[in-house]
Amino acid sequence: MMRAFGAALLAGFAILLPVRSSPQTPPQRHNLIIFVADGLRSRIVSDKTAPTMAAIRRDGVDFADSHSVYPTLTTANASAFATGHQLGDTGDFANTIYPGFRVTAQHGSPTPFLENDGVLAELNEHFVGNYLNETSILTAAADAGYATAAVGKLGPVAIQANPQRDGARTIVIDDATGHDGGLPIPDAIAAAIVAAGLPATAPGRGDNGKSGDFRTPGTRMANLDQIGWFTKVATDVVLPRFQKAGVPFAMVFWSRDPDGTQHNQGDSLNRLEPGINGATSMAAIRNADGALAALQGALKRLGLDRTTDIIVVADHGFSTISRDGVGSDAAKARYGDVVPGMLPPGFLGLDLGQAIGLRMIDADTGRPVDPAKGIHPLAGNLLLGGTADAPAAVIAANGGTDLIYLTGNDRQALALRMVTALETRPYVSSIFVADDLGAIPGTLPLSRINLDGGARTPRPDIVVGFTTKSTGCANAELCATEIADTTLQQGQGMHGSFSRADTHNFMAAIGPDFKAGFRDPMPAGNADVGMTAARLLHLILPAKGQLVGRVLDEALRGGMAAPVEYGRIAAVPADNGFRTILDFERVGSVTYLDAAGMPGRTVGLAPEKARR
Repeated sequence: MMRAFGAALLAGFAILLPVRSSPQTPPQRHNLIIFVADGLRSRIVSDKTAPTMAAIRRDGVDFADSHSVYPTLTTANASAFATGHQLGDTGDFANTIYPGFRVTAQHGSPTPFLENDGVLAELNEHFVGNYLNETSILTAAADAGYATAAVGKLGPVAIQANPQRDGARTIVIDDATGHDGGLPIPDAIAAAIVAAGLPATAPGRGDNGKSGDFRTPGTRMANLDQIGWFTKVATDVVLPRFQKAGVPFAMVFWSRDPDGTQHNQGDSLNRLEPGINGATSMAAIRNADGALAALQGALKRLGLDRTTDIIVVADHGFSTISRDGVGSDAAKARYGDVVPGMLPPGFLGLDLGQAIGLRMIDADTGRPVDPAKGIHPLAGNLLLGGTADAPAAVIAANGGTDLIYLTGNDRQALALRMVTALETRPYVSSIFVADDLGAIPGTLPLSRINLDGGARTPRPDIVVGFTTKSTGCANAELCATEIADTTLQQGQGMHGSFSRADTHNFMAAIGPDFKAGFRDPMPAGNADVGMTAARLLHLILPAKGQLVGRVLDEALRGGMAAPVEYGRIAAVPADNGFRTILDFERVGSVTYLDAAGMPGRTVGLAPEKARR
C-alpha cells in the first residue's frame, strides 16, 4: 500500500513539471482553445445533431469514456477545468453552496448561487484572495507570457481567470460585460467591439431566458442572440487581437447552450417526453455547434488553424426533470405554484424538517416556511433547527443533488437521524457522508468521491443524490429522468445527479499536439482537461491540494496508454436494505466516477456481473 501510494505521489508531481527540451530546440508553444458546450451529452452528438463536433471527434481524439466531476454542476466542473483539481481541493462543491457567511452580493443569503461575478468576488475576498485555493490555468498562462481570454457564460468564465479578473492580464467577457457591475475590460477591447459593429454591452437572453411556470411552457427558441454576440466578439475582436500581437494564446469559450435552453425549454411541460430531446433542445445543440464552427473558421482565416489545439468538452450531461411526489410528505401539501402531487422546491429539506421536527426557514428570504400553509422555500434552500443566524443545518438545493451542512453542535447525532429519514424516501438514490462522521449504514464516505481534500470553503457533511430512471429508449443515457430539487417544471431539463446520463459529458480534441483519428480507450475527466492544458502550454502549476487530474498523455502525439482499474464499492446495507453503490474507474491515483446509487434508482449503474 505504501509503495503504491508513493508511486502515485511521484506521478502527481511529474505532471506539474514543464515539458523539457534542449536549449537549441525550445518547445514550440502552440495556441489553445477550450470550447465548453455547457450540458452537452456525449451520446447525443452525431453528424446530424452537431456536425462540427462530430468531425472533431472523428478526425481528432474521441474521449469516449469521459467523465464530469460530481456533483455534475456547472461551477463545480468549471473549477476542475480551471485548476486541474477535484472539488475536494477547489471547494466549489456545487452551483449553490454554504460558504459559512452571508453573501452581500446575493442579498445576504448564506446559500449563494455562484454564477454571479459579484458573488465570486466576495468569496475571493473572504477566502484569502482565492476561494479555489489553487492557481488557474489562464492565470499561469498569462504569467508565462500568453495572451489569455475567457468568453461566454456568466460565472464559469470568471472562474477560469480566478482570482485575477481585472482585465489587465486576462480578458473576461460574459453576460455582464458593459453593464453596471460587470468585470472591467481593456479600453482597446471595448472600442474594438463597437468598431466591429457589435453592441457595446452583452445582450440578454430575451425569450430564451423565459422558463415559464407550472401552467405556462418555457422557451421555444435557442439562445441565438447572446451566444451570437459572444461568438462575434471572439472571432472578430479577441482572436484578431491575439494574431496581431504575435504571441501564443489560450482562450476558454463557454457556450451557455445547450444547457440554458435545455433547462428552460417548453417542449414538454409536465410531461417526461420528449423532455430534453425536443426540437428546442436540438436547436440549442446546433447553436453551440455553429459557434464552434465560427471559431474554427476564424482560426483558418487568421492563419492560426495549424498552430492551435482545440479541446471541446461539456461540463456535465443532462436529464429530463421528474417531480414525482411519491414518498414525499411535502408533495402532499398544496402550493400556489406547484402541480398538485408533485414535488415542491425544497422538498428534501421540508421532508427532513417534518420528519425530525426542526424549525424551517427559507435560507434566501429569512422567512419561515410551512408546507401546511402552502409555503415552500423560494429557491429550495433551507435552514433547519436553531435560528436564522445559528441553524442546526443548512441545505443547498442543486437540482439532481442536494448538499447538507451540519452547523450545530451535535453533528453526529443529527447526521444519523437525517440519514435514517432519507433512506426511507424513494426519491433518494445515493447518500455520502463526511468521513469524520464515521460509518453510517447505507452510505459511503465523501473521500470516495473526491470531495474531501484541501478546500478552503466549508465541506458539506451529507451529499444526497436523487433517483434517476429511463423512459425506455434504446440508450438510457439519452432518455434519463431525474428527481430534481428545482424551481423548474417536470419535463424541463436538469443535471447534478450521479447517473451516467449526467456524468457522461462530451469530450473531444484536435490540433497539432493531438493524435488524429484516435479513439481513446482510457477514462478521461474534467480535471484532466486542466492538467492537459497545463502540459500543452508548458506551464508549472503549484499545487496545494493532492486531488489532481492527470495529463491525457495517451491522446497526445507519441503518448502511450496506461492500465485502467475498474471497481465497485458498496455500502453496508441499512436496516431497510438501502445502500449506496459506487462504480468507478482508476488510472494511477486518479479516480473517475461512473455512477452511484441504489440499483433500480440509478441510470448507468452496471449490473453486478456486468462490471468490468
